[in-house]
Amino acid sequence: MLVGLDVGGTHTDAVLIKDGRVFKKNKVRTNSQDLVATGLNILETLLKDQDLRQVKRIVISTTLSTNAIIEGKTPPVGVIVTSGPGINPENYKIGDSFYAVKGVIDHRGREIVKIDQEEISGICSEIKGKGINNLAVVGKFSPRNPEHEKKIQTIAGSDFTSCSTGHKISGSLNFPRRLTTAYLNAAVHNIHLNFVRSFRFSFDDDIVDIPLYILKADGGTMLIHNSINMPVQTVLSGPAAGVMGIMALCSVDKDAVGLDIGGTTTDISLFADGVPLMEPYGIKIGGHQTLVRALTSRSIGIGGDSLVRLTPDNQLQIGPVRMGPAMAFGGEHPTPTDAAIALSMLESGDKGKAVEAMKSLGEPLGLSPEEMAKKIINQMAAMIYDEIDSLIKEVNQRPVYTIHELLENRQIVPEKLIMIGGPAPFLGPFFAERWSMDYLISPHADVANAIGAAVARTTTTMTSLADTEQGMVTVAEEGYREKIGRDYTIDDLIHLSLKLLRDKAIRMGASEEEIELEIIEKQSFNMVKGFYTCGKNLRIMTQVKPGIIYPIKGEVA
Repeated sequence: MLVGLDVGGTHTDAVLIKDGRVFKKNKVRTNSQDLVATGLNILETLLKDQDLRQVKRIVISTTLSTNAIIEGKTPPVGVIVTSGPGINPENYKIGDSFYAVKGVIDHRGREIVKIDQEEISGICSEIKGKGINNLAVVGKFSPRNPEHEKKIQTIAGSDFTSCSTGHKISGSLNFPRRLTTAYLNAAVHNIHLNFVRSFRFSFDDDIVDIPLYILKADGGTMLIHNSINMPVQTVLSGPAAGVMGIMALCSVDKDAVGLDIGGTTTDISLFADGVPLMEPYGIKIGGHQTLVRALTSRSIGIGGDSLVRLTPDNQLQIGPVRMGPAMAFGGEHPTPTDAAIALSMLESGDKGKAVEAMKSLGEPLGLSPEEMAKKIINQMAAMIYDEIDSLIKEVNQRPVYTIHELLENRQIVPEKLIMIGGPAPFLGPFFAERWSMDYLISPHADVANAIGAAVARTTTTMTSLADTEQGMVTVAEEGYREKIGRDYTIDDLIHLSLKLLRDKAIRMGASEEEIELEIIEKQSFNMVKGFYTCGKNLRIMTQVKPGIIYPIKGEVA
Protein backbone atom coordinates (compact mmCIF):
# COMPACT_ATOMS: atom_id res chain seq x y z
CA MET A 1 0.00 0.00 0.00
CA LEU A 2 1.07 3.59 -0.72
CA VAL A 3 -0.05 6.73 1.08
CA GLY A 4 -0.10 10.24 -0.39
CA LEU A 5 -0.62 13.39 1.68
CA ASP A 6 -1.07 16.79 0.03
CA VAL A 7 -1.04 19.72 2.48
CA GLY A 8 -2.58 22.56 0.46
CA GLY A 9 -3.41 26.12 1.35
CA THR A 10 -7.15 25.40 1.60
CA HIS A 11 -7.53 21.63 1.96
CA THR A 12 -5.35 18.74 3.03
CA ASP A 13 -5.98 15.50 1.15
CA ALA A 14 -4.85 11.96 1.89
CA VAL A 15 -5.20 8.76 -0.10
CA LEU A 16 -4.47 5.11 0.55
CA ILE A 17 -3.61 3.16 -2.60
CA LYS A 18 -3.91 -0.61 -2.54
CA ASP A 19 -3.36 -3.00 -5.45
CA GLY A 20 -3.10 -0.07 -7.86
CA ARG A 21 -6.46 1.42 -6.86
CA VAL A 22 -7.60 4.20 -4.56
CA PHE A 23 -8.72 2.20 -1.55
CA LYS A 24 -9.56 5.13 0.74
CA LYS A 25 -9.44 8.92 0.58
CA ASN A 26 -10.04 11.83 2.97
CA LYS A 27 -10.22 15.62 2.66
CA VAL A 28 -10.16 18.19 5.50
CA ARG A 29 -9.72 21.94 5.84
CA THR A 30 -6.08 22.92 6.34
CA ASN A 31 -5.27 24.57 9.65
CA SER A 32 -2.72 27.11 8.42
CA GLN A 33 -1.58 27.68 12.00
CA ASP A 34 -0.68 24.01 12.48
CA LEU A 35 0.06 22.13 9.28
CA VAL A 36 1.60 19.24 11.18
CA ALA A 37 -1.53 18.63 13.25
CA THR A 38 -3.66 18.78 10.09
CA GLY A 39 -1.51 16.20 8.36
CA LEU A 40 -1.23 13.87 11.33
CA ASN A 41 -4.96 13.95 12.05
CA ILE A 42 -5.94 13.06 8.50
CA LEU A 43 -3.31 10.29 8.37
CA GLU A 44 -4.62 8.83 11.62
CA THR A 45 -8.13 8.69 10.16
CA LEU A 46 -6.90 7.28 6.84
CA LEU A 47 -4.83 4.50 8.40
CA LYS A 48 -7.27 3.48 11.13
CA ASP A 49 -7.85 -0.27 11.15
CA GLN A 50 -5.24 -0.80 8.39
CA ASP A 51 -2.37 -3.29 8.57
CA LEU A 52 0.47 -0.75 8.74
CA ARG A 53 3.02 -3.43 7.89
CA GLN A 54 1.63 -3.34 4.36
CA VAL A 55 2.25 0.40 3.92
CA LYS A 56 5.41 0.75 1.85
CA ARG A 57 5.76 4.51 2.12
CA ILE A 58 4.08 7.83 2.93
CA VAL A 59 4.76 10.78 0.60
CA ILE A 60 4.04 14.38 1.62
CA SER A 61 3.51 17.36 -0.66
CA THR A 62 3.55 20.71 1.14
CA THR A 63 3.49 24.41 0.24
CA LEU A 64 5.40 25.40 3.40
CA SER A 65 8.74 26.44 1.84
CA THR A 66 7.07 27.95 -1.22
CA ASN A 67 4.80 30.18 0.86
CA ALA A 68 7.65 31.26 3.16
CA ILE A 69 9.69 32.47 0.16
CA ILE A 70 6.82 34.13 -1.71
CA GLU A 71 5.48 35.85 1.41
CA GLY A 72 8.97 36.99 2.50
CA LYS A 73 8.67 35.22 5.84
CA THR A 74 12.15 33.66 5.92
CA PRO A 75 14.81 34.52 8.52
CA PRO A 76 17.98 36.42 7.50
CA VAL A 77 20.92 34.52 6.00
CA GLY A 78 24.64 35.19 6.15
CA VAL A 79 26.25 34.96 2.69
CA ILE A 80 29.98 34.42 2.08
CA VAL A 81 31.16 34.52 -1.55
CA THR A 82 34.53 33.84 -3.15
CA SER A 83 35.41 35.21 -6.54
CA GLY A 84 36.54 33.93 -9.89
CA PRO A 85 37.90 35.43 -13.12
CA GLY A 86 35.63 37.89 -14.83
CA ILE A 87 33.23 38.82 -12.03
CA ASN A 88 32.78 41.27 -9.22
CA PRO A 89 30.88 39.36 -6.51
CA GLU A 90 29.33 42.61 -5.28
CA ASN A 91 27.29 42.70 -8.49
CA TYR A 92 25.36 39.67 -7.24
CA LYS A 93 24.71 40.83 -3.70
CA ILE A 94 21.76 39.15 -2.04
CA GLY A 95 20.44 39.70 1.48
CA ASP A 96 21.59 42.19 4.10
CA SER A 97 24.58 40.20 5.36
CA PHE A 98 26.62 39.63 2.19
CA TYR A 99 30.42 39.27 2.36
CA ALA A 100 32.78 38.93 -0.62
CA VAL A 101 36.07 37.47 0.66
CA LYS A 102 39.57 36.70 -0.59
CA GLY A 103 39.95 33.48 -2.54
CA VAL A 104 39.79 32.69 -6.26
CA ILE A 105 39.28 29.42 -8.15
CA ASP A 106 39.50 29.65 -11.94
CA HIS A 107 37.29 27.99 -14.58
CA ARG A 108 39.55 24.91 -14.64
CA GLY A 109 39.28 24.44 -10.88
CA ARG A 110 42.77 25.78 -10.12
CA GLU A 111 43.38 27.83 -7.00
CA ILE A 112 44.58 31.33 -7.96
CA VAL A 113 44.18 33.10 -4.59
CA LYS A 114 43.99 31.32 -1.24
CA ILE A 115 41.27 32.11 1.29
CA ASP A 116 42.19 34.04 4.43
CA GLN A 117 41.21 32.03 7.51
CA GLU A 118 41.36 35.03 9.83
CA GLU A 119 39.09 37.01 7.51
CA ILE A 120 36.56 34.17 7.40
CA SER A 121 36.64 33.70 11.19
CA GLY A 122 36.01 37.41 11.74
CA ILE A 123 33.11 37.48 9.29
CA CYS A 124 31.50 34.41 10.86
CA SER A 125 31.71 36.09 14.27
CA GLU A 126 30.13 39.23 12.83
CA ILE A 127 27.29 37.24 11.24
CA LYS A 128 26.62 35.37 14.49
CA GLY A 129 26.66 38.68 16.33
CA LYS A 130 23.66 39.72 14.26
CA GLY A 131 21.74 36.71 15.53
CA ILE A 132 21.88 34.95 12.16
CA ASN A 133 21.95 31.15 12.37
CA ASN A 134 22.03 30.06 8.73
CA LEU A 135 24.88 30.48 6.28
CA ALA A 136 25.23 30.25 2.49
CA VAL A 137 28.74 29.79 1.05
CA VAL A 138 29.25 30.04 -2.71
CA GLY A 139 32.33 30.17 -4.94
CA LYS A 140 32.29 31.19 -8.59
CA PHE A 141 33.73 27.92 -9.89
CA SER A 142 33.03 25.61 -6.95
CA PRO A 143 31.57 22.83 -9.16
CA ARG A 144 35.04 22.56 -10.71
CA ASN A 145 36.77 22.60 -7.32
CA PRO A 146 34.76 22.90 -4.07
CA GLU A 147 37.76 23.19 -1.72
CA HIS A 148 37.25 26.88 -0.85
CA GLU A 149 33.61 26.32 0.05
CA LYS A 150 34.51 23.28 2.14
CA LYS A 151 37.25 25.17 4.00
CA ILE A 152 34.92 28.07 4.79
CA GLN A 153 32.31 25.61 6.02
CA THR A 154 34.93 24.02 8.28
CA ILE A 155 36.00 27.41 9.68
CA ALA A 156 32.37 28.28 10.39
CA GLY A 157 32.18 25.00 12.29
CA SER A 158 29.15 24.32 14.44
CA ASP A 159 28.39 27.99 15.07
CA PHE A 160 25.53 27.90 12.57
CA THR A 161 22.38 25.79 12.41
CA SER A 162 23.04 25.12 8.73
CA CYS A 163 25.56 25.94 6.02
CA SER A 164 24.36 25.67 2.41
CA THR A 165 27.30 25.30 0.02
CA GLY A 166 27.00 26.02 -3.68
CA HIS A 167 28.71 22.85 -4.90
CA LYS A 168 26.18 20.68 -3.05
CA ILE A 169 23.29 22.68 -4.53
CA SER A 170 24.17 22.05 -8.17
CA GLY A 171 26.97 21.11 -10.54
CA SER A 172 25.92 23.92 -12.89
CA LEU A 173 28.39 26.73 -13.53
CA ASN A 174 25.62 29.35 -13.47
CA PHE A 175 27.03 31.38 -10.56
CA PRO A 176 24.16 33.88 -10.07
CA ARG A 177 21.54 31.12 -9.94
CA ARG A 178 23.70 28.91 -7.72
CA LEU A 179 24.14 31.84 -5.33
CA THR A 180 20.42 32.59 -5.07
CA THR A 181 19.57 28.90 -4.73
CA ALA A 182 22.04 28.43 -1.88
CA TYR A 183 20.67 31.58 -0.25
CA LEU A 184 17.06 30.37 -0.46
CA ASN A 185 18.08 26.90 0.72
CA ALA A 186 19.57 28.45 3.86
CA ALA A 187 16.59 30.79 4.26
CA VAL A 188 14.00 28.00 4.46
CA HIS A 189 16.19 25.55 6.39
CA ASN A 190 14.84 26.19 9.88
CA ILE A 191 11.22 26.37 8.71
CA HIS A 192 11.55 23.05 6.92
CA LEU A 193 13.57 21.44 9.72
CA ASN A 194 10.92 22.29 12.31
CA PHE A 195 8.20 20.85 10.05
CA VAL A 196 10.12 17.60 9.50
CA ARG A 197 10.97 17.17 13.17
CA SER A 198 7.45 17.91 14.32
CA PHE A 199 5.98 15.54 11.79
CA ARG A 200 8.37 12.68 12.44
CA PHE A 201 8.43 13.01 16.22
CA SER A 202 4.62 13.17 16.39
CA PHE A 203 4.18 9.79 14.70
CA ASP A 204 2.99 7.08 17.00
CA ASP A 205 5.05 3.90 17.40
CA ASP A 206 3.06 2.03 14.76
CA ILE A 207 3.64 4.60 12.00
CA VAL A 208 7.19 5.67 12.79
CA ASP A 209 8.79 2.76 10.91
CA ILE A 210 7.03 3.51 7.62
CA PRO A 211 9.46 5.25 5.20
CA LEU A 212 8.48 8.92 4.96
CA TYR A 213 9.16 10.85 1.74
CA ILE A 214 8.59 14.39 0.51
CA LEU A 215 7.75 15.51 -3.04
CA LYS A 216 10.15 17.79 -4.95
CA ALA A 217 9.56 20.44 -7.59
CA ASP A 218 10.63 18.05 -10.38
CA GLY A 219 7.84 15.63 -9.52
CA GLY A 220 10.17 13.18 -7.79
CA THR A 221 10.46 12.12 -4.18
CA MET A 222 13.23 11.92 -1.59
CA LEU A 223 13.36 10.50 1.92
CA ILE A 224 12.28 13.28 4.23
CA HIS A 225 15.43 13.18 6.36
CA ASN A 226 17.50 13.81 3.20
CA SER A 227 15.41 16.90 2.48
CA ILE A 228 16.66 18.61 5.65
CA ASN A 229 19.86 19.70 3.92
CA MET A 230 18.15 20.49 0.60
CA PRO A 231 14.76 22.01 1.51
CA VAL A 232 14.74 24.36 -1.49
CA GLN A 233 14.02 21.32 -3.69
CA THR A 234 10.60 21.02 -2.05
CA VAL A 235 9.33 24.37 -3.36
CA LEU A 236 6.43 24.09 -5.80
CA SER A 237 5.78 20.50 -4.74
CA GLY A 238 2.04 21.32 -4.90
CA PRO A 239 1.98 21.96 -8.66
CA ALA A 240 4.31 18.98 -9.14
CA ALA A 241 1.87 16.74 -7.27
CA GLY A 242 -0.90 17.82 -9.63
CA VAL A 243 1.16 16.93 -12.72
CA MET A 244 2.08 13.53 -11.30
CA GLY A 245 -1.58 12.96 -10.42
CA ILE A 246 -2.60 13.59 -14.02
CA MET A 247 0.09 11.15 -15.20
CA ALA A 248 -1.19 8.51 -12.78
CA LEU A 249 -4.90 8.93 -13.45
CA CYS A 250 -5.23 9.92 -17.11
CA SER A 251 -4.06 8.41 -20.36
CA VAL A 252 -2.44 11.32 -22.17
CA ASP A 253 -0.68 10.91 -25.54
CA LYS A 254 -1.22 14.35 -27.04
CA ASP A 255 -0.17 17.91 -26.36
CA ALA A 256 -2.31 18.91 -23.41
CA VAL A 257 -2.94 21.48 -20.71
CA GLY A 258 -3.19 20.36 -17.10
CA LEU A 259 -5.36 22.47 -14.84
CA ASP A 260 -5.26 21.98 -11.07
CA ILE A 261 -7.96 24.19 -9.54
CA GLY A 262 -7.69 24.41 -5.79
CA GLY A 263 -9.35 26.55 -3.17
CA THR A 264 -6.70 29.28 -3.20
CA THR A 265 -4.80 28.97 -6.49
CA THR A 266 -4.98 27.40 -9.91
CA ASP A 267 -1.86 25.66 -11.26
CA ILE A 268 -1.38 25.33 -15.01
CA SER A 269 0.95 22.71 -16.53
CA LEU A 270 1.77 21.60 -20.07
CA PHE A 271 2.35 18.22 -21.73
CA ALA A 272 4.05 17.41 -25.05
CA ASP A 273 2.77 14.12 -26.49
CA GLY A 274 1.59 13.27 -22.97
CA VAL A 275 4.95 13.99 -21.30
CA PRO A 276 5.18 16.87 -18.78
CA LEU A 277 7.34 19.87 -19.63
CA MET A 278 10.33 20.65 -17.43
CA GLU A 279 12.34 23.76 -16.50
CA PRO A 280 15.76 22.03 -16.66
CA TYR A 281 17.83 25.09 -15.73
CA GLY A 282 15.72 26.12 -12.77
CA ILE A 283 12.60 28.03 -11.84
CA LYS A 284 11.97 31.57 -10.72
CA ILE A 285 10.39 31.94 -7.29
CA GLY A 286 9.86 35.00 -5.15
CA GLY A 287 11.62 37.09 -7.79
CA HIS A 288 14.75 34.88 -7.66
CA GLN A 289 16.13 32.86 -10.58
CA THR A 290 17.25 29.50 -9.18
CA LEU A 291 18.78 26.18 -10.19
CA VAL A 292 15.84 24.22 -8.80
CA ARG A 293 14.75 21.87 -11.59
CA ALA A 294 10.97 21.83 -11.73
CA LEU A 295 8.03 20.82 -13.83
CA THR A 296 6.78 23.71 -15.97
CA SER A 297 3.84 25.35 -14.25
CA ARG A 298 2.21 28.67 -13.54
CA SER A 299 0.26 29.44 -10.38
CA ILE A 300 -2.38 32.16 -10.29
CA GLY A 301 -4.41 33.46 -7.35
CA ILE A 302 -7.77 32.15 -8.50
CA GLY A 303 -9.51 29.23 -6.81
CA GLY A 304 -12.83 27.95 -5.59
CA ASP A 305 -12.57 29.95 -2.37
CA SER A 306 -11.19 33.16 -3.90
CA LEU A 307 -12.80 36.34 -2.63
CA VAL A 308 -15.43 37.69 -5.03
CA ARG A 309 -16.30 41.38 -4.68
CA LEU A 310 -17.35 44.50 -6.55
CA THR A 311 -14.94 47.42 -6.94
CA PRO A 312 -16.18 50.95 -6.10
CA ASP A 313 -17.17 51.35 -9.77
CA ASN A 314 -19.08 48.02 -9.71
CA GLN A 315 -16.51 45.96 -11.61
CA LEU A 316 -16.41 42.28 -10.69
CA GLN A 317 -13.13 41.18 -9.08
CA ILE A 318 -12.16 37.57 -8.31
CA GLY A 319 -9.10 36.84 -6.14
CA PRO A 320 -6.21 36.86 -5.73
CA VAL A 321 -6.88 36.82 -1.98
CA ARG A 322 -8.83 34.22 -0.05
CA MET A 323 -10.80 35.30 3.04
CA GLY A 324 -11.97 31.91 4.23
CA PRO A 325 -14.45 29.29 3.02
CA ALA A 326 -17.49 29.89 0.85
CA MET A 327 -20.55 31.37 2.51
CA ALA A 328 -22.30 28.08 1.81
CA PHE A 329 -19.79 26.50 4.21
CA GLY A 330 -19.98 29.14 6.93
CA GLY A 331 -17.69 31.79 5.44
CA GLU A 332 -18.33 35.52 5.46
CA HIS A 333 -17.61 36.43 1.84
CA PRO A 334 -18.87 35.26 -1.58
CA THR A 335 -16.69 32.89 -3.60
CA PRO A 336 -16.83 31.03 -6.94
CA THR A 337 -17.83 27.94 -4.96
CA ASP A 338 -20.95 29.82 -3.83
CA ALA A 339 -21.69 30.59 -7.47
CA ALA A 340 -21.39 26.91 -8.40
CA ILE A 341 -23.65 25.83 -5.53
CA ALA A 342 -26.22 28.50 -6.41
CA LEU A 343 -26.30 27.08 -9.96
CA SER A 344 -26.66 23.50 -8.60
CA MET A 345 -23.32 22.57 -10.16
CA LEU A 346 -22.20 21.37 -6.73
CA GLU A 347 -24.54 19.44 -4.48
CA SER A 348 -23.00 20.41 -1.15
CA GLY A 349 -23.09 23.18 1.40
CA ASP A 350 -26.00 25.47 2.21
CA LYS A 351 -27.55 26.45 -1.12
CA GLY A 352 -29.68 29.13 0.55
CA LYS A 353 -26.58 30.96 1.79
CA ALA A 354 -24.93 30.59 -1.62
CA VAL A 355 -27.97 32.14 -3.33
CA GLU A 356 -27.96 34.96 -0.78
CA ALA A 357 -24.29 35.61 -1.57
CA MET A 358 -25.13 35.88 -5.28
CA LYS A 359 -28.07 38.13 -4.53
CA SER A 360 -25.93 40.58 -2.53
CA LEU A 361 -23.46 40.85 -5.41
CA GLY A 362 -26.01 40.92 -8.19
CA GLU A 363 -28.40 43.60 -6.92
CA PRO A 364 -26.05 46.59 -7.55
CA LEU A 365 -25.60 45.27 -11.12
CA GLY A 366 -29.27 44.58 -11.72
CA LEU A 367 -28.61 40.83 -12.03
CA SER A 368 -30.55 37.94 -10.58
CA PRO A 369 -28.67 35.48 -8.31
CA GLU A 370 -28.51 33.00 -11.21
CA GLU A 371 -27.21 35.63 -13.65
CA MET A 372 -24.64 36.79 -11.10
CA ALA A 373 -23.44 33.24 -10.50
CA LYS A 374 -23.01 32.64 -14.25
CA LYS A 375 -21.12 35.92 -14.57
CA ILE A 376 -18.68 34.85 -11.83
CA ILE A 377 -18.02 31.41 -13.32
CA ASN A 378 -17.62 32.87 -16.83
CA GLN A 379 -15.18 35.51 -15.62
CA MET A 380 -13.20 32.94 -13.62
CA ALA A 381 -12.95 30.71 -16.69
CA ALA A 382 -11.88 33.67 -18.85
CA MET A 383 -9.14 34.68 -16.40
CA ILE A 384 -7.73 31.15 -16.30
CA TYR A 385 -8.01 30.82 -20.08
CA ASP A 386 -5.96 34.01 -20.56
CA GLU A 387 -3.21 32.62 -18.29
CA ILE A 388 -3.17 29.32 -20.18
CA ASP A 389 -2.83 31.18 -23.47
CA SER A 390 -0.04 33.35 -22.04
CA LEU A 391 1.92 30.33 -20.74
CA ILE A 392 1.66 28.50 -24.08
CA LYS A 393 2.97 31.55 -25.95
CA GLU A 394 5.81 31.96 -23.45
CA VAL A 395 6.86 28.30 -23.71
CA ASN A 396 6.73 28.37 -27.51
CA GLN A 397 9.21 31.25 -27.58
CA ARG A 398 12.01 29.12 -26.11
CA PRO A 399 13.38 25.56 -26.43
CA VAL A 400 10.88 22.97 -25.25
CA TYR A 401 12.13 20.50 -22.66
CA THR A 402 10.16 17.55 -21.37
CA ILE A 403 11.11 15.59 -18.25
CA HIS A 404 13.20 13.35 -20.52
CA GLU A 405 14.56 15.35 -23.45
CA LEU A 406 14.89 18.53 -25.48
CA LEU A 407 12.36 18.70 -28.32
CA GLU A 408 14.04 20.57 -31.17
CA ASN A 409 11.92 23.18 -32.97
CA ARG A 410 8.80 21.98 -31.17
CA GLN A 411 5.68 24.07 -30.72
CA ILE A 412 3.14 23.07 -28.09
CA VAL A 413 -0.37 22.96 -29.62
CA PRO A 414 -2.71 21.57 -26.94
CA GLU A 415 -5.49 19.25 -28.08
CA LYS A 416 -6.85 18.34 -24.68
CA LEU A 417 -7.57 20.03 -21.36
CA ILE A 418 -7.22 17.82 -18.29
CA MET A 419 -8.73 19.15 -15.09
CA ILE A 420 -8.22 18.17 -11.45
CA GLY A 421 -9.20 19.79 -8.17
CA GLY A 422 -12.51 20.25 -6.40
CA PRO A 423 -13.89 23.02 -8.68
CA ALA A 424 -12.90 21.16 -11.88
CA PRO A 425 -16.30 19.55 -12.58
CA PHE A 426 -18.23 22.80 -12.69
CA LEU A 427 -15.62 24.73 -14.69
CA GLY A 428 -15.15 22.13 -17.44
CA PRO A 429 -18.19 23.06 -19.53
CA PHE A 430 -17.31 26.76 -19.40
CA PHE A 431 -13.85 26.04 -20.79
CA ALA A 432 -15.35 23.84 -23.49
CA GLU A 433 -17.39 26.83 -24.68
CA ARG A 434 -14.32 29.08 -24.89
CA TRP A 435 -11.80 26.67 -26.39
CA SER A 436 -12.41 24.19 -29.21
CA MET A 437 -10.63 21.47 -27.33
CA ASP A 438 -11.62 18.19 -25.70
CA TYR A 439 -11.66 18.37 -21.93
CA LEU A 440 -11.40 15.64 -19.35
CA ILE A 441 -12.25 15.71 -15.66
CA SER A 442 -9.78 13.32 -14.07
CA PRO A 443 -11.03 10.40 -11.97
CA HIS A 444 -10.56 11.25 -8.29
CA ALA A 445 -10.13 14.88 -9.34
CA ASP A 446 -10.69 16.06 -5.77
CA VAL A 447 -7.60 14.19 -4.43
CA ALA A 448 -5.44 13.90 -7.56
CA ASN A 449 -2.52 15.74 -5.94
CA ALA A 450 -2.33 13.28 -3.07
CA ILE A 451 -2.44 10.43 -5.59
CA GLY A 452 0.36 12.02 -7.61
CA ALA A 453 2.53 12.31 -4.51
CA ALA A 454 1.87 8.70 -3.52
CA VAL A 455 3.00 7.15 -6.82
CA ALA A 456 5.84 9.53 -7.81
CA ARG A 457 9.24 7.92 -8.28
CA THR A 458 12.36 9.01 -6.44
CA THR A 459 14.43 11.28 -8.71
CA THR A 460 17.80 12.98 -8.62
CA THR A 461 20.36 14.51 -10.99
CA MET A 462 24.12 14.78 -10.99
CA THR A 463 26.81 16.60 -12.95
CA SER A 464 30.26 15.04 -13.46
CA LEU A 465 33.32 16.87 -14.82
CA ALA A 466 36.70 15.57 -15.96
CA ASP A 467 39.84 17.47 -16.98
CA THR A 468 42.43 15.12 -18.46
CA GLU A 469 45.16 17.77 -18.64
CA GLN A 470 44.92 18.39 -14.90
CA GLY A 471 44.21 14.71 -14.32
CA MET A 472 41.13 15.28 -12.16
CA VAL A 473 37.50 14.12 -12.14
CA THR A 474 35.00 16.02 -9.98
CA VAL A 475 31.43 15.29 -8.93
CA ALA A 476 31.01 18.23 -6.56
CA GLU A 477 27.45 17.42 -5.47
CA GLU A 478 28.69 14.08 -4.14
CA GLY A 479 31.95 15.41 -2.68
CA TYR A 480 33.84 13.21 -5.16
CA ARG A 481 37.21 14.42 -6.49
CA GLU A 482 39.84 11.95 -7.71
CA LYS A 483 42.91 11.83 -9.94
CA ILE A 484 42.66 10.32 -13.43
CA GLY A 485 45.04 9.51 -16.28
CA ARG A 486 45.40 11.40 -19.54
CA ASP A 487 43.72 8.50 -21.35
CA TYR A 488 40.46 8.99 -19.39
CA THR A 489 37.51 8.92 -21.82
CA ILE A 490 33.91 10.06 -21.96
CA ASP A 491 32.88 6.41 -21.54
CA ASP A 492 34.88 6.24 -18.29
CA LEU A 493 33.04 9.33 -17.05
CA ILE A 494 29.67 7.86 -18.04
CA HIS A 495 30.43 4.64 -16.14
CA LEU A 496 31.46 6.58 -13.01
CA SER A 497 28.49 8.94 -13.23
CA LEU A 498 25.88 6.22 -13.54
CA LYS A 499 27.36 4.27 -10.62
CA LEU A 500 27.43 7.32 -8.35
CA LEU A 501 23.94 8.33 -9.46
CA ARG A 502 22.51 4.89 -8.67
CA ASP A 503 24.12 4.98 -5.22
CA LYS A 504 22.73 8.47 -4.63
CA ALA A 505 19.22 7.45 -5.73
CA ILE A 506 19.19 4.53 -3.28
CA ARG A 507 20.31 6.84 -0.45
CA MET A 508 17.43 9.15 -1.36
CA GLY A 509 14.95 6.29 -1.05
CA ALA A 510 14.65 4.76 -4.52
CA SER A 511 14.09 1.03 -4.79
CA GLU A 512 16.27 -0.90 -7.23
CA GLU A 513 13.35 -1.92 -9.45
CA GLU A 514 12.15 1.66 -10.04
CA ILE A 515 15.54 3.19 -10.91
CA GLU A 516 15.92 4.14 -14.59
CA LEU A 517 19.11 6.07 -15.31
CA GLU A 518 19.62 8.32 -18.32
CA ILE A 519 22.17 10.76 -19.69
CA ILE A 520 20.55 14.11 -20.38
CA GLU A 521 23.65 16.08 -21.40
CA LYS A 522 27.06 14.99 -22.74
CA GLN A 523 29.92 17.28 -23.80
CA SER A 524 33.55 16.72 -24.77
CA PHE A 525 35.96 19.54 -25.70
CA ASN A 526 39.59 19.37 -26.78
CA MET A 527 41.89 21.74 -24.92
CA VAL A 528 44.58 23.22 -27.12
CA LYS A 529 47.92 24.88 -26.33
CA GLY A 530 49.71 26.33 -29.31
CA PHE A 531 48.91 23.93 -32.13
CA TYR A 532 48.56 20.80 -30.02
CA THR A 533 45.76 19.12 -28.09
CA CYS A 534 46.83 18.99 -24.45
CA GLY A 535 43.79 17.26 -22.98
CA LYS A 536 40.03 16.99 -22.88
CA ASN A 537 37.34 18.69 -20.86
CA LEU A 538 34.45 16.26 -20.32
CA ARG A 539 31.01 16.93 -18.83
CA ILE A 540 28.12 14.55 -18.17
CA MET A 541 24.72 15.33 -16.65
CA THR A 542 22.68 12.32 -15.59
CA GLN A 543 19.31 11.81 -13.96
CA VAL A 544 17.05 9.16 -12.53
CA LYS A 545 14.18 9.18 -14.98
CA PRO A 546 11.12 10.95 -13.51
CA GLY A 547 7.76 9.25 -13.64
CA ILE A 548 5.24 7.25 -11.66
CA ILE A 549 5.65 3.88 -9.99
CA TYR A 550 2.45 2.67 -11.66
CA PRO A 551 -0.80 4.13 -13.02
CA ILE A 552 -3.96 4.10 -10.92
CA LYS A 553 -6.67 1.72 -12.11
CA GLY A 554 -10.43 2.20 -12.08
CA GLU A 555 -12.46 3.72 -9.31
CA VAL A 556 -12.40 3.24 -5.55
CA ALA A 557 -11.68 -0.40 -4.72
